[in-house]
Amino acid sequence: MDEPKVMQCAPDFHLCPKFQKTFSILGKKWNGLIIETLLNEGPLRFKNISKAVNKCSDRVLVERLKELEADGIVNRVTFDDSSLIQYQLTDKGLELEPIMSSVHTWANKWFD
Repeated sequence: MDEPKVMQCAPDFHLCPKFQKTFSILGKKWNGLIIETLLNEGPLRFKNISKAVNKCSDRVLVERLKELEADGIVNRVTFDDSSLIQYQLTDKGLELEPIMSSVHTWANKWFD
């Protein structure tokens, strides 16, 4: 029986650093679900995000929201007249909508 042919990348092939950065953000556990929740629901309080992304611990959710904020995808909004804090997508985060929509289309096609 013939051995399977192993494909190798061209010697000068490299992944774009911006592409790698994007997937390091979107591929991190819970980030996609957080982004999808904010895309569908708009600005939300922490407890509402936690309820939507229900298997993520609060500690990890806080960590992910801070990371997404540092990456410019999420804004943490505080209101002067109360202790109300909401999280919302930035313009950068909102531009992920067609990507997330494509993921939905792909998932619906390939997963039961």
